[in-house]
Amino acid sequence: NVEFMTQIYADQPKSSSDMWNRLEYRPLEGFVYAITPFNFTAIAANLPASAAMMGNVVIWKPSDSQVFSAKVIIDVFKEAGVPDGVINVVFGDALMITDTVLASRDFAGIHFTGSTHVFKDIWAKIGTNIHHYKTYPRIVGETGGKDFIIAHPSANPKQVATGIVRGAFEFQGQKCSAASRAYVPQSLWPAIKEQLITDTKSMKMGSPEDFSNFITAVIHEGSFDKLASYIDQAKKDTDAEIIVGGNYDKSVGYFVEPTIIVTTDPHYSTMETELFGPVMTIYVYEDAKWSETLKLVDSTSEYALTGAVFSQNRYAIEEATTALQNAAGNFYINDKPTGAIVGMQPFGGARASGTNDKAGSALNLLRWASPRTIKETFVTPTDYRYPFLGE
Repeated sequence: NVEFMTQIYADQPKSSSDMWNRLEYRPLEGFVYAITPFNFTAIAANLPASAAMMGNVVIWKPSDSQVFSAKVIIDVFKEAGVPDGVINVVFGDALMITDTVLASRDFAGIHFTGSTHVFKDIWAKIGTNIHHYKTYPRIVGETGGKDFIIAHPSANPKQVATGIVRGAFEFQGQKCSAASRAYVPQSLWPAIKEQLITDTKSMKMGSPEDFSNFITAVIHEGSFDKLASYIDQAKKDTDAEIIVGGNYDKSVGYFVEPTIIVTTDPHYSTMETELFGPVMTIYVYEDAKWSETLKLVDSTSEYALTGAVFSQNRYAIEEATTALQNAAGNFYINDKPTGAIVGMQPFGGARASGTNDKAGSALNLLRWASPRTIKETFVTPTDYRYPFLGE
């Protein structure tokens, strides 16, 4: 962000010999409210810091499931020289804190990562209070996802299987960008299925203190119970089959096995609902229905965060890229739909996935600046008459 900020300040309008034009990138007139999630410590640091770097005072409410790492972040900021009162952490009841913040006349913006439902509620409250604020607040949010992988019949089965298990099960699927629904052609399904089962069964599960464990616990009991309920339902439903995983245990930690569900219904509940856990649902489509399946991918979910296509056919890649133009703000070709790198893949999606203000780029920082144009004239007129007024 330091580099992006430097680029922004260097972006100046044209001047001439008789005038000097410049843009002053002012902070917003008021404070910014940052709400951060449990699942990405770097984002928890970035959301308040990006606004602060552009000159804003920030009130930061971390997730109540991420209090310890938030404390570490603040200690780092303090040691780095961030003055007291610039980034102000508040722990406590989320609703009470938010209502108090949004009631302030000096509220000037929100930088949010979290659930779609919560973000929509906050947006509604901002709208209700709009006549009270000193300025129109900036509303920036990255919310939910139901991220997809679609494989073309030309795809490499091992690449597809690797993209699915990495995309779905890294960090126990607790990523906004985690793959959670996949569309696989019938012709490739036997090979992909075999690889998926082999890979998933080989994954070690246990404490994150042991780096050889690919799977650790989900964040808390609420998440565990939600995931367990969907897995139990899939075991009962006739239009769903669990081909690997399906077990869970909270006797010591909240552990959910990486689970793959295969469904005959492309609108099955786990194809549409964000679960935020290590559960992948796969729909097997007829090879001849490739184009039809692209439309299915685009229309199935309210979200549009990330997605991926696997294909060795350039025409199919181009067709998918066009057909899924609005289905994902971060689109991957022959790769898993997770792991965006700052400065290389600016991150964010639209629809119910957020305002697509692209964290990890200058685009996001611009949201926390209020530019002022300054024109300084060196040759100041002394006569109101313009030349065209002459005879």
